[in-house]
Amino acid sequence: MTFNDIWQVVLMTMIPTLELRASLPFAILVLEMPWYSAFFLVVIINIILGPIVYFSLRFFLNIVIKIPFFNKLYERSLHKVHTKIKPKVDKYGEWGLALFIGIPLPGSGVYTGALAAFVLDIKPKKFMIATVVGVLIAAIIVLLVVLTGSEIFNWILK
Repeated sequence: MTFNDIWQVVLMTMIPTLELRASLPFAILVLEMPWYSAFFLVVIINIILGPIVYFSLRFFLNIVIKIPFFNKLYERSLHKVHTKIKPKVDKYGEWGLALFIGIPLPGSGVYTGALAAFVLDIKPKKFMIATVVGVLIAAIIVLLVVLTGSEIFNWILK
């Protein structure tokens, strides 16, 4: 495992929509990192990413939404927050947000979770709990899929 490998995984983890859903399989299957090293790396990066995005929204959102392209993305994200995430947060609190972050599907994850927490005025401490729990859920699911999928694939090829 080289510094270049680690850097590639960190950068991929930081890309919205990819996050750990892509970087964990990439690290294990392409870069051939040990699963525990890859798991630890992407989990830490994703957890750190949460508060960076959450607190950055306060400073950059008013500037960014003045650009039509980003305003359109923001409006689409707001719609998603209010239709998909808000009902879960209203019902389950930060645990609903944690589940949203933890389901490794496109459009879920730390970036959307941070936006939801910001828009729904979830306190930073509760957001951090949701982030840690959600990232761990997502990482475990992706890890299990990668490890079992690669073993099944190897079994088929033999």
